[in-house]
Order: sequence, then C-alpha cells, then structure tokens
Amino acid sequence: MDDIEAIKQLKARYCRLLDTKDWAGYRQLLADDVVIDTIDSGGSVVAGGDAFLDFLRVALAESVTVHQCHTPEITIVSPGSAVGIWAMEDRVRFADGAELSGFGHYHETYEKSDGTWRIRTSKLTRLRMDISSPAGE
Repeated sequence: MDDIEAIKQLKARYCRLLDTKDWAGYRQLLADDVVIDTIDSGGSVVAGGDAFLDFLRVALAESVTVHQCHTPEITIVSPGSAVGIWAMEDRVRFADGAELSGFGHYHETYEKSDGTWRIRTSKLTRLRMDISSPAGE
C-alpha cells in the first residue's frame, strides 16, 4: 500500500474508532507527542496522546458522534512525514439531547515510524457549527 493510501486508511480508522469509542484502537493512531488544536471550534490545545485520550473519554462519555472526512489533500514531505487537509463534517448528540452539526477542515501532519503512519498534529478549523436545543425546549 502506498503512503497516501495508508494515510487515508489512518483517517478512516480515526473516524470509525472515535465514533465507536474504541479508545485502545484510537490511541494507536496518534503519535505519543501528538498536539491537537481545537481552539477555532471552541476547544483548546491538548498535547500528548494519553492526555488527549483522557480528554475525549470524559468529553464524549455520554455523547453519540458521527464523523466523516472527505476530499483529502495529502502531500508526502519526506519518507517519514506528510501533511494533509481534510474536509470534515461531524454530528454530536449530547446527553441532554442537544445536537451539534459541524463543518470544517482538519489540518494535519503525519509521521511514519516502524512502518506505520500516525497523526503528529491536528488542527480543527470550523466553517460552521449549528447547535440545536433538546426537543421541547
């Protein structure tokens, strides 16, 4: 499998494992020193794979999520690094019934070690977020 296809597979697993809350599998997709930046969508910057996983477990514990990524723009920079931009859509149903529909882009870097690509950095930028209140409110 070529490197670009391997990175596409990595991002596909990212969406599936996040939505199914397969935290052990999801953690394998991230570099140990990953940096995740969600400031542009109301979040923060989290450094470290374990720290980000701890954050997700709490933040999404009672939520149902659906993530889709499309139209990848991936550039191999060197045999062990790459950059990519993905159009994305996510939907989140929170425990109280409120819902988020979001649209934007993931801007990412990837590193290859021991023959495996992992996410090194990820910045989520939003074009739009629609938030609805729980039914009846």
